[in-house]
Amino acid sequence: MEKTDNILIVDDDPGIRRLLVDYLARNGFSALAARDGREMWQMLERHVVDLVVLDLMLPDTDGLTLCRDLRGKTATSTMPVLMLTARGEETDRIIGLEMGADDYLVKPFNPRELLARIKTILRRTRTLPPNLRPEPARCLCFAGWCLDTATRVLTAPDGVVTPLSGGEFRLLRILLEHPNRVLNRDQLIEMIHGREAEAYDRAIDVQISRLRRRLRDEGREPELIKTVRGEGYVLAATVEGRPACA
Repeated sequence: MEKTDNILIVDDDPGIRRLLVDYLARNGFSALAARDGREMWQMLERHVVDLVVLDLMLPDTDGLTLCRDLRGKTATSTMPVLMLTARGEETDRIIGLEMGADDYLVKPFNPRELLARIKTILRRTRTLPPNLRPEPARCLCFAGWCLDTATRVLTAPDGVVTPLSGGEFRLLRILLEHPNRVLNRDQLIEMIHGREAEAYDRAIDVQISRLRRRLRDEGREPELIKTVRGEGYVLAATVEGRPACA
């Protein structure tokens, strides 16, 4: 029997919680609800959760802090997070992505769009489209770094191990599968988020910045992930596939 995905809704508005739990249940999902950060952590301890829908404004701890804390814990470091924001300010979206959110949705929203976003996030966390499927190699190595595609762990040349968020992993994996090829923002957003870029969408710029920090590549002239002005980004390295990470 196929497993039903379990979605955790974290929102202090009881009307939104009831609406989303009922709507998701009618569309083939299991859904849990929490009204604040404390209840969110309790739910995560008691239940297997496949994705968190996290409101930005909560009564005890704000959603940005909770998203950062989810990314900081080993058990939840790769759990998909869809951030909800009421204001739609670009700053809120950028900060949410910097904290590790996989996507964002602005209130008020149509539940059908939320459902579509959830399905897209879950699909891309489990598989990639045929043109992006990796070689059989489990480990992708470049410039002394190694990415374990099974555990989503990045190992530095000095042996320091760093778990990646879902967005960071997908972006790095796509770059590694297209080394020395310029990919523009529209291509990367479509590959990573499964949607077209919106006007002034800076999601990719934010994720590139986060990934450069992970790769210690933050100088004025990055060596690994280079910006090609007016065109996009390119991973400037030779990539070697290995059956396992040593």
